[in-house]
Amino acid sequence: MSESIHRNIPDSRGHNAFTVDPEFARLLSIYLEPELREHLASAFHELGDLVGDELESLALEADRHPPVLQLRTRHGADLQHIDKHPAYRRLEHYAYSHFGLAAMSHRGGVLGWPKPLPPIVKYGLTYLFVQAEFGLCCPLSMTDSLTRTLRKFGSDELIERYLGHLTSQEEEQLFQGAMFMTEQDAGSDVGAITTEARLEEGVWRLYGDKWFCSNPDAALAMVLARPEGGEPGTRGLTLFLLPRRLPDGSLNRYRIQRLKDKLGTRSMASGEIVMEGAEAYVVGEPGKGFKQMTDMINMSRLSNGVRSAGLMRRVVNEALFIASHREAFGRRLIDLPLMQRQLLKMLLTAEQGRSLVFHTADCLRRADGGDAEAAKLLRILTPLIKFRTTRDARKVAGDGMEVRGGCGYIEEWSDARVLRDAHLGSIWEGTSNIVALDVFRAIRREGTLPVLVTYLRRLLGESVLGESERALLADQLEKGAHAAERVAANPSNEAEVRRIASALYHLTSAVFLAWEAGQQGGDCRRQALAALVMRYRLLPQDPLAVDEAPTPRLAELLAEAPMGRAAVAQLIEGLGLPQAAPRAEGEIA
Repeated sequence: MSESIHRNIPDSRGHNAFTVDPEFARLLSIYLEPELREHLASAFHELGDLVGDELESLALEADRHPPVLQLRTRHGADLQHIDKHPAYRRLEHYAYSHFGLAAMSHRGGVLGWPKPLPPIVKYGLTYLFVQAEFGLCCPLSMTDSLTRTLRKFGSDELIERYLGHLTSQEEEQLFQGAMFMTEQDAGSDVGAITTEARLEEGVWRLYGDKWFCSNPDAALAMVLARPEGGEPGTRGLTLFLLPRRLPDGSLNRYRIQRLKDKLGTRSMASGEIVMEGAEAYVVGEPGKGFKQMTDMINMSRLSNGVRSAGLMRRVVNEALFIASHREAFGRRLIDLPLMQRQLLKMLLTAEQGRSLVFHTADCLRRADGGDAEAAKLLRILTPLIKFRTTRDARKVAGDGMEVRGGCGYIEEWSDARVLRDAHLGSIWEGTSNIVALDVFRAIRREGTLPVLVTYLRRLLGESVLGESERALLADQLEKGAHAAERVAANPSNEAEVRRIASALYHLTSAVFLAWEAGQQGGDCRRQALAALVMRYRLLPQDPLAVDEAPTPRLAELLAEAPMGRAAVAQLIEGLGLPQAAPRAEGEIA
């Protein structure tokens, strides 16, 4: 089916989610080597086509038919089987087998490339895939991050036994992954975990309940448990690999009690499990389990941010299409100044998220290659992304539903599903409070703030901002760093962590946008977006002032064609950005 309009109701079904977003390809030209970018062009175009049509249909169908737990056979034998709708199975085929999204970081040969692909490829394709289906991306991320954690900390024997299955693109051979951590008594407070590990006749066995287990029938799961007699708190936890089935093919000794009836991600199963002596294998050093599991959690947090950024872009694509093809009061919606302002706010937020996740993906590549600076950057950027991008996705999804109007509230369209799914990101792998605190834990314990500030200064020097705008952003960066230092140094300032974490996010995104503009030569749309972040996210706002921002220039940002330098200069001048001013002690906008 192709894009259509029936009686003033636009339907974008049939669009290519990659080609309708020209900025995507321009960003890939920054973060991907030319040879690899050319090699993968067909994959991005193919997935874009699928997202705009078949995957969207499958996702709607899978959402309407959530998984069902079958506990026993009809003659009473223990079954423990989760029935998943054929639409969900087809989505799994595309994600795991056709595109190899869980395998591509861990071995060569995926998408015809002889080496493991860099993170920006996996996250770029996931950014596209999630624009159709969000729920499946959770098991996909856990399979990928479990494989990474196993490779980093697992024994040679475990790696040899399971790596081939975890990275297979053959559906019969593939092992999916999961992470079982949450308990009734231990959600964000991981140190309160009560699951016990006992060494019985040379075999580690796990006993206890896990309260929220996504992908509960996964072939392998990483589990935190406390060995008998272990220390209290996180220091006493050990990381275990829990197989669903034992080498003889029999079910391991844990049961899925029930599946959760969730607000969103309804296509994907989440459940409760009870372990009754389940056989498991130690991963890494005993007693260091929380530190090792943190690697998997951080990868899941970054993936959460990528998914939230992708959802926002999907919403923006839909909103721009609707506003361009629906008329009201004798004009297209996109020609109405108030709608332009609403669309631009959505676009700006979405592009902030995209710059953060794409740039952080490149930091991950460098960190895995041994770059110490990139490792520090990754440590602070990951919680910043998880904190802010996931929260922004909820607002953008709600605004997108408004643009569609009454149809957006109807389940035949995907707006309601996207809005429900958008709420997941800010809860799983740490709620907003927990992750904002982690930003400052990274600053206090690992000295990440000076590294981030130095890095941002360097990128700012490579940007195409004018001298006054560059000086203004540099000044705001110094203010932000000073405020973050004060909050990190004094526990009594804990109530400020969310506000200052948001400021760091906006500062970082403004610099990344300005730097990307410099990398793209004549395309200055991202330069204008950086200026908008400064104007509306970093500088003081007078709630009673009339905003005199030049609407025609702002409207150009909603067009596909890049803005020219003259238009950008007009825009920045029209925004009335003040010159850098001396900083008051402890001040932050």
